[in-house]
Amino acid sequence: MIKNFAETGLPETLLKALVKIGFNTPTPIQAQAVPLALAGRDVLGSAATGTGKTAAFALPLLAHLIKSPRSVALIMTPTRELATQVLSTMQPLLVFNRDIASACLIGGDSMGKQIAHLRARPRLIVGTPGRINDHLLRGTLRLEAADFLVLDETDRMLDMGFGVQIEKIIQRMAPRRQTLMFSATMPPQIVKLSGKYLNKPERVVVDNAHKPAAKIKQELIHTPEAEKYNKLLIELSARSGSIIVFVKTKHGAARLALKLTKAEHGADAIHGNLQQRKRERVIQGFRDKKYRVLVATDVAARGLDIPHIEHVINYDLPQCPEDYIHRIGRTARAGAEGEAVNLITPADTTKWRAIAKLMNPEAEPARSPRGERREEGSGNRGGLRGKPRGRGDGWRSSEGRSEEGRSEGRRFDGRRAPAGRASEGRAEGRRPEPRSAEGGRSSEGRSEGRRFDGPRPAGDSRRQ
Repeated sequence: MIKNFAETGLPETLLKALVKIGFNTPTPIQAQAVPLALAGRDVLGSAATGTGKTAAFALPLLAHLIKSPRSVALIMTPTRELATQVLSTMQPLLVFNRDIASACLIGGDSMGKQIAHLRARPRLIVGTPGRINDHLLRGTLRLEAADFLVLDETDRMLDMGFGVQIEKIIQRMAPRRQTLMFSATMPPQIVKLSGKYLNKPERVVVDNAHKPAAKIKQELIHTPEAEKYNKLLIELSARSGSIIVFVKTKHGAARLALKLTKAEHGADAIHGNLQQRKRERVIQGFRDKKYRVLVATDVAARGLDIPHIEHVINYDLPQCPEDYIHRIGRTARAGAEGEAVNLITPADTTKWRAIAKLMNPEAEPARSPRGERREEGSGNRGGLRGKPRGRGDGWRSSEGRSEEGRSEGRRFDGRRAPAGRASEGRAEGRRPEPRSAEGGRSSEGRSEGRRFDGPRPAGDSRRQ
């Protein structure tokens, strides 16, 4: 395992760029994955959210482009938030390689602008499967020279029904290519499906990707439905710093943000029904601390990297257990501390047990009397059964009303949405987007944040 990037054999221009932005010591996922990828191996990598997966694939990809002037690299992400963030993260690394042009192909953005960028023959292309397919069908994008592929948050793309589109895109690429697959969570069925895309991959797993960062203090508040909103107000008043509140539906996000604003808690909402520019303004406003509370659907569970988020409150539990890890991973990034509060109603019992089992398969979920509050302790140390451990041990009560609507992402029973069908439409209580020319539906997903330091974009997405 490498201890610094100088040991990897990265091109000198990349090493200079890393020094310039003060990124010198690799994270564990980078230390293991980068040397393998630089050696030309396919890599299937997973690590907890916020541990630097973006740089783990960005560095070998850029090294490949620098050493192979005729090569093209393609990065596919499930959402435009993540696509925008990935490209913004990589731009500082190209400060000494300005000749490598890039293009971001995402839904909701101007097709004309993207076509103009493609005419400049970019060698680094980042985008979502739906829009990439649109350009392939239009003939505005050719991928015969694309011999380096990254599938980021692959589990989410497949869950969203993008498998068929991904395969059609890969068929347009160079037959001999290197492929890297990264995600914060990698369920067994996704690992099995990875056999379609990777050639004898090296598996890199850092820690347990299904466990939250060690410095996140998790807290349970058991509450009846009728008191949930009141308990949320209590929690907001008792806490300082920026807070992100997760709900199930787009309508629930808008309503809750309005109620909180009227209650003199500065808030705004982000969800899949907002236009691109509006979503960018909302995220940038939160980033600039113009308001303290961001109410969000799972569209913000991945890809939102804002260091000053101190608390995550799950007003509604996620439908998919893995998404819990992504949600609370919005805090305690890059070694900081954070807190995650979960409002648990009697109807949430099954969901919480599944989440607890995911984080600690060997432990039985702790049962507590109705109306009690339990702090699960800091990170993984709190445990999910027996006496709570870690800082802030104790119990108290809470309550409220949950927003109605279907949840975003995979069904809670673990089954995936049918191929070619988006899940965001159902998730946020709206009709799915119109079918694209490729036959799949546009979709909204979640994106994963990054640890790699650099400019932090206000990327956004709504439709692929």
